[in-house]
Amino acid sequence: MRTKLAVVVVGLSLVRAAAPVSAHHSFAAEFDASKPIVLQGAVTRIEWINPHTWIHMEVKGADGKTVEWMIECGTPNTLLRRGIDKNSVPAGTLIVVDGYQAKNGSNRANGRDVSLPSGKKLFVGSSGTGAPSDARDPAEK
Repeated sequence: MRTKLAVVVVGLSLVRAAAPVSAHHSFAAEFDASKPIVLQGAVTRIEWINPHTWIHMEVKGADGKTVEWMIECGTPNTLLRRGIDKNSVPAGTLIVVDGYQAKNGSNRANGRDVSLPSGKKLFVGSSGTGAPSDARDPAEK
């Protein structure tokens, strides 16, 4: 009986170890809180995928050339609970993003607020990931 139990426990442990592991990074691992950034441009697409939603946008650089930026937002579930859905920011919408630049200097940022042409602001940041506590996160109040 003990042998059967041991075989079952070892078998379940092996199955669990073989399951894919979903790692989640902290804000500080990729983004620099001392490098706030404001980006203005047109949305090209939005990816509603776990663990983060991504806004892709075209931003005109200092040299006048258009550059694609990727803005990391909160999880799809978090955004949905805040009343933001796939139709809130359609492709082609001109937006202003307040966020923090990637540490590696790439065209990636962690978004905090997205301002729409109507003046409405959407908080798209991730809570509890080490992002700066700036009182914009409704969960911090």
